[in-house]
Amino acid sequence: MPDGNDSLAVQVVSRIAEVPAADWDACAGGNPFVSHAFLNALEESGSATGETGWHPQHLVLPNPAGGLLGCVPLYLKSHSYGEYVFDWNWADAYERAGGHYYPKLQCSVPFTPATGPRLLVHPEAPREEIMTGLTAAMIELARRHRVSSLHITFPPKTQFDHFGDLGLLQRIGVQYHWQNQGYPDFDAFLASLASRKRKAIKKERRKVAESGIVLRALTGPEIETRHWDAFFRFYMATADRKWGQPYLTREFFHRIGRDLGERVVLMVADYEGELVAGALNLRSDDTLYGRNWGALARFKFLHFETCYYQAIDYAIRHGLEWVEAGAQGEHKIQRGYLPMATYSAHWIGDPAFREAVARFLDQECEAMEQQIDLLGDHSPFKQADCGDPER
Repeated sequence: MPDGNDSLAVQVVSRIAEVPAADWDACAGGNPFVSHAFLNALEESGSATGETGWHPQHLVLPNPAGGLLGCVPLYLKSHSYGEYVFDWNWADAYERAGGHYYPKLQCSVPFTPATGPRLLVHPEAPREEIMTGLTAAMIELARRHRVSSLHITFPPKTQFDHFGDLGLLQRIGVQYHWQNQGYPDFDAFLASLASRKRKAIKKERRKVAESGIVLRALTGPEIETRHWDAFFRFYMATADRKWGQPYLTREFFHRIGRDLGERVVLMVADYEGELVAGALNLRSDDTLYGRNWGALARFKFLHFETCYYQAIDYAIRHGLEWVEAGAQGEHKIQRGYLPMATYSAHWIGDPAFREAVARFLDQECEAMEQQIDLLGDHSPFKQADCGDPER
């Protein structure tokens, strides 16, 4: 797919298995969600395929000398499920105006609201040139498919700015992240909180401990088949209670356990010799990412302990700087997870529709920035700190 420069002949692949894992990962860096193993597990397990509305259209830019100069995880989508940046109202408005919103192109990691690179560039390649070429290739593919739009969700701030410089519409969201301030242990983290918040967390943790539950953080070969089978039951039970759609298959969990090794951290809760709850996390060199949670029984405060406090404790013990606790949840603030901006960028093909969306985003972005500032005022720390603004 030439983009006007014959040296940037981008190719489209319909299965990431067609790309050598070493070539893809050389561009992906250390983020586990854009790794070849994670994306391949989604496809090979039947979780993200054309049948589920996620038709892979990954872009790869071969290096004439071997390997890749860059690549992009990209999908042709027939719905807006599993994205966590909601455009249902956009789709409804466009359909009511006589247009066809679906299919659309989605540059993201399916079912994963975690910030990470979306334009994957080999560290020895000219970064700006390659990112510009890959962006142009995505837009060219959108035009060839005659889709309504292209959406890039949860890119880092640097790539968000790059998309804005190229004229894409920009959108801001909010998540809640914990930052390690060099704490030697969990008690040091507690000591940094205001007295009332510190006492509340101690009470929640004490209630879980007094219930007889034992929690463990498992990784790599410590995670056995029985753990994954149990976690899949937890995952399905939670989906049933929330009337949600269980996107991920049993095979997906087994695959990431096998193929991602030490990048997978599974928090499990044991009660009287039986596994009753768990939380799936993945880690990079500096961040622990909370993804899925589930439980078979209700224990007071167990969700907070398994998903938030165990994650903080793990990050401190392993010298990680951040914990990202997933989408939504203002209740995370009082537990040390502060509001942080998240980003997305959007290309709209129809000029009139683009103008309407741009007006909406101008208002929404201003409101979201105010909301993040107001939420930051509720910091539980002794000295309010909203963390790294460039996060």
